[in-house]
Formats: sequence, C-alpha cells, structure tokens
Amino acid sequence: MLLKICGLTRQEDVLLCQALGVDLLGFIFHEASPRFVNPEAVAGFVRAEALRVGVFVGQSVARILHIKDLASLDLIQLHGDYSPVQCRAIGPDRVIKVFWPQRYPGPDEFFQDLRRYAACCRYFLLDAGQAGGGHGQTLQTEWINKGTFARPWFLAGGLCSKNVHNFVQQYKPDGLDMNSGVEKRPGIKDRQKLIQSRNVIKRRQA
Repeated sequence: MLLKICGLTRQEDVLLCQALGVDLLGFIFHEASPRFVNPEAVAGFVRAEALRVGVFVGQSVARILHIKDLASLDLIQLHGDYSPVQCRAIGPDRVIKVFWPQRYPGPDEFFQDLRRYAACCRYFLLDAGQAGGGHGQTLQTEWINKGTFARPWFLAGGLCSKNVHNFVQQYKPDGLDMNSGVEKRPGIKDRQKLIQSRNVIKRRQA
C-alpha cells in the first residue's frame, strides 16, 4: 500500500518522511492554503526515492507545467474542475485527479465520472467533504465498494494512526494520503504522529 504525506513545507519533515519510507511527498502550491509552499523552496529540498507531488487548485495548465519543472515534480494532483483534455495536456502518466464522493447522489454517477477520467490519469484520490482538503473530515460514504476503479486510488480525509486501520478495512484503497492527522499545526508535521501512523500501516502489511 502506497503512503503519501501531503502539506509538507519544511526540509526536516521531508527528510523524516524519506527516512520512514514514505512513497509520495505532497507540496501544496495553492496560495490560499495554510500549507502553501513556494516552488523555489521545494526545488531546494533534498531528493530521495519518494515521488514529489504538486497539489494545484485552479491554476492554468501552463502554470502547472512551469511549476512542475521549477520544483522538479513527478506527479500533479488536481483539485477542481479540470477536464480530461487538461489532464492529458499535463500528462496522463503524472496526474492524480481528486474526487469528492459526497458530491454525488449515488454510485452510478460517481463511477461514471471516474470512467471519464480513467484514460487521462495515473491515480484517483478520494477525499471527504464537498471540496478542498486538509480539513480533518473523514469520508462517510457507504457505496464506495459498489463499483470498479479503473485506476489505483488513494483515500484521504482526516486519516491518523487511530483510525487508518479501520478505514483501510472498510474501503480497501491502494494508497493513503495523510495530512492534518499527522500535524502539530498546518504545514508543520508531528514526528510522533508520522512514526505512529507509519507503524500502523507497516503492521497491517506484515
């Protein structure tokens, strides 16, 4: 199971995630976010095996591709109303498209939308609530397991060491995206929470 830690703003947290074997590191380039980080800062962070993910909300494709090159990003996570055409322009092999299942009236509409994006995304990410992310809400949707995912998918929304095991059992995602549940405050990760969460996931995989 893949583990993504999102909302990173500090070199020390990046280094800790890399030492813990985190698979993906998320950096938020939406200026309204309390976890916003400058692309130039990310460019200066020490690289390791973990993939770098840039999180974008509403920026143009040209701006996204510029920041991708500047910050040396591997993957692009898209929040908002990006079309399949825009996803293809960014690159189907590098797009993580975010969906909010609670926006949909039921599984038919939800899985129909996922099928629209299957050919232009590498991963899907399912978040709680109606929009945004990093808000600490957990996903509360009964019908997630009633369809077939055409792409590997991440579960996000209020995940922490105390609840991650139950959510993995309930939804059976391919990956986990953790943010507020491993923080002291927005953008500042908590060392013990990160270690505890990683240990819970490792025990489940053993």
